Amino acid sequence: MRRIFVRDLVLQTRIGVHEHEKAGIQRIRVNLEIAARLDDALHDELRNTLCYDDISQAIRRLAAEGHIKLVETFAERVLEICLADPRARHATVTVEKLDVYDDTGGVGVTMSADAG
Repeated sequence: MRRIFVRDLVLQTRIGVHEHEKAGIQRIRVNLEIAARLDDALHDELRNTLCYDDISQAIRRLAAEGHIKLVETFAERVLEICLADPRARHATVTVEKLDVYDDTGGVGVTMSADAG
């Protein structure tokens, strides 16, 4: 089992339920870790592993798609991205809204799911 991760991916997106959140963009931070069953012999080939760049690009596209009300919904969709590869067995995702309160570094949710 191998663990692939993306740390501190900061994006701008439209997210939130309040009127002021619907009117503009907000910064979010995404952290994720995927446990994957990969062959021991990677042979230095990208196709033999999960590509963190592909995963990061898919999350960027998600952030650009349009308004999402709940940070939990965004996290669920990131989990779907993480578990799309059949070699992925488990994923944990944290999504934080960074600009909600002046006196906090972020607020959000951590979610985990198993494949299948």
